[in-house]
Amino acid sequence: MNILVLNCGSSSIKYQLLDMAQTPVLLAKGLVEKIGLPMGNFTHKPEGKEKWAVEQPITDHTVGMDLILKALTDANHGVIKSLNEINAVGHRIAHGGEYFSHSVLITPDVKEKIQACCEIAPLHNPAHLKGIETMERLLPEVPQVAVFDTSFHQTLPEKAYIYGIPYEYYSEYKIRKYGFHGTSHQFVAEKACQILGWDITKKKIITCHLGNGASVTAINGGKSVDTSMGFTPVAGLVMGTRCGDIDSGALLYICDKKGLSPAEAVKLTNKESGVFGISGVSSDFRELETAVENGNKRAELALDVFAYNVKKYIGAYAAVLNGVDLIIFTGGIGENNMTMRQAICDGLSYLGVEFDEKANQVRGEDKIISAPNSRTLLMTITTDEELVIATDTLKLVK
Repeated sequence: MNILVLNCGSSSIKYQLLDMAQTPVLLAKGLVEKIGLPMGNFTHKPEGKEKWAVEQPITDHTVGMDLILKALTDANHGVIKSLNEINAVGHRIAHGGEYFSHSVLITPDVKEKIQACCEIAPLHNPAHLKGIETMERLLPEVPQVAVFDTSFHQTLPEKAYIYGIPYEYYSEYKIRKYGFHGTSHQFVAEKACQILGWDITKKKIITCHLGNGASVTAINGGKSVDTSMGFTPVAGLVMGTRCGDIDSGALLYICDKKGLSPAEAVKLTNKESGVFGISGVSSDFRELETAVENGNKRAELALDVFAYNVKKYIGAYAAVLNGVDLIIFTGGIGENNMTMRQAICDGLSYLGVEFDEKANQVRGEDKIISAPNSRTLLMTITTDEELVIATDTLKLVK
């Protein structure tokens, strides 16, 4: 069974086509960028064939999706003969609010609830809906599934998700912590326990999904009990361009001083802050490390702030869990940045962590990076959110 996995952003579409008949096999993946701008980019990477890229105007998501479907069936760089070989479509949906605690087949009712969440996820959910509706037009007979970033965190207890504001804002507007990256946190925790031969229902795990967007989650017995992102993905850790936790009074003070509108404040906290804002150099950790080597003190500060934030959340969630059996690093930074992993783990000996510098010399692998005598295990685990989406899609359409 071939499943097309889509992740639609406001001006982009990421996709993978996977054969899920037996052992999952990636057939092709790619990216449509700069939708709606004067000139767009489309990159298609079929397995076993040359990468294919074009630059042309891509006016909307329908045009972008049409490019994807034509590339998948193209005689030269395609991987299937016709669109009839696409058996289902799985969509990554950023926000499911309190409506969804698991993945679901997309129906008119599901679309209405995704639409209802647009107000609290204006940067993400409208784009996801465009993707769903575009596929309805292009592949009207193919079943579609929604997989939510927030669903794994629906097990958070009330004391973990309620904010310290008048309760009426929760009861009337559903202002609360929701958390994100749920598919990744769940996937890597389950994968690590499978590797170790552990029963996840008996373990306390802290997962660190570290990339341009970053979050930490406390998992007790296989269930999320707290997570660093909040009502939106801007909360929690300092990230690539997101500010993370900030005193609301400081933000209001900035808005007053600069005369910022709500939209401008959103841009400030989401696009202009984080390690990019601190360093003034980049949100790319590789470029920051190069800047540090060249003596840039603000770049060094940005990396120090990031490591400190992750370490602080690990400590907080060890307290929430009353101990921890396993700490997992995943995401682009978590899987590949050896220096950052070591900086985060330095000073965690009170948790029984014994760091192994030699074992830490690894990129993009599933591996234990703690010493044999470490009471708390450390692991790098490669995440695969697209595989999670494809797997959930397969279960539901079957």
